[in-house]
Amino acid sequence: MAGQRVAYQGTAGAYSHMACQKVFPECEVLPCDDFSGALALVIEGQADCAMIPLENSTAGRVEEIYRLIPSTHLSVVAEHFEPVRHCLLARAGTSVDQLTHACSHPQALAQCHQHLRHLGIRPVASIDTAIAARDLAGNNEPGRAVIASELAAELYGLEILRRDFQDVDGNTTRFLVFAREQQHAVALPGVNYITSLLFTVRNLPAALYKALGGFATNGVNLIKLESYMDGGTMEASHFHLDVHGHQASGPLANALEELSYFSQELRILGSYPAHSYRSRTEFV
Repeated sequence: MAGQRVAYQGTAGAYSHMACQKVFPECEVLPCDDFSGALALVIEGQADCAMIPLENSTAGRVEEIYRLIPSTHLSVVAEHFEPVRHCLLARAGTSVDQLTHACSHPQALAQCHQHLRHLGIRPVASIDTAIAARDLAGNNEPGRAVIASELAAELYGLEILRRDFQDVDGNTTRFLVFAREQQHAVALPGVNYITSLLFTVRNLPAALYKALGGFATNGVNLIKLESYMDGGTMEASHFHLDVHGHQASGPLANALEELSYFSQELRILGSYPAHSYRSRTEFV
């Protein structure tokens, strides 16, 4: 993987940056201002892939990603689960009782909501956890803190006032890796696969029930189903579906054939090896 370029949203010290380091330790990382910019680098060939957060175990899905995926033609080639251990950071010499507000990405603020409320600290949204940390390092505004990673504290010379500041232990973010071409075209023996896809059904009675019936009859396990409306017309429901199995395997291939029959649109994002995080519960 050496020599490859991986795009991510944020700046040095962001959780997406940490995920890139873990999955692609020898690759060049390319920080971007937003998710669309990271995906655009892949589309334009300036990056080989993009590391994009899809959902968090505490705060739920990243809404923006579900709006962006249908507008690209990129494929999902891998997934990664990254434990999120938030820190409450401030400039050196600041105490917790001096804090009035904390800046961070809305997802991080949501994941620390109860702790912020308990301390009487007002949440302030920022575009990124690490950018908030970088800005605080050059800002003397009294009472200001940020929620970011321990790496961000190290990079920007901030003091860690509270470690493990997230409300729920085991807080984890699931990332998807997007590339221009699908990979893992052939299912390898002994490897557990996940397949991600998008589909649309018409607003007709029992349309979703009929569309998903093939998974039950073919014994395919559905992992997650997310719905969202078309931003333009609201006339059709769009769905993101993750299932166990490789798209070329017999049972799943049969289920997908039935799904295509009852769907208005169907797009397979890709089949990829299941992350080891899933083996604790899903493949036992």
